[in-house]
Amino acid sequence: MALRQIRVDGDEILRKISKKVDNIDEDIKILVEDMFETMYDADGVGLAAPQIGVLKRVIVIDIEVLKRAMINPEIIYESDTEMQDGAEGCLSVPGVEDIVRRPNVLRVRYMNLDGEIIEEEARDLYARVICHEVDHLNGILFTDKILEK
Repeated sequence: MALRQIRVDGDEILRKISKKVDNIDEDIKILVEDMFETMYDADGVGLAAPQIGVLKRVIVIDIEVLKRAMINPEIIYESDTEMQDGAEGCLSVPGVEDIVRRPNVLRVRYMNLDGEIIEEEARDLYARVICHEVDHLNGILFTDKILEK
């Protein structure tokens, strides 16, 4: 495992769309290990591969009650009636925190490290972190979604 450098706002890779992962090989498993180590070192709860300079559709999340590595995550349902406005920050935008509106309930489909397709419901903080990290895979930063005051 290795710590990777976290890219910060202004780095063009953060604005690019990540590519789908076709198969889970040793390189992907090492990437995921490095992502968790880097996220923990930076005291984060989520990290997307582009944040460490890798344009692959991979995210990791650890919000104490659950830990996930998601390959090719896809949000397949977002509640448009149950929304939450909450404070967000980002390891790629250090020192900035602001309010972003996110769905409070969603369904996500992804592949785990064993190659199994998983579909699950996410609520509250888990839903927020998934949205935030999937945005990174699409070249979107949370600062693009800050609510007007």
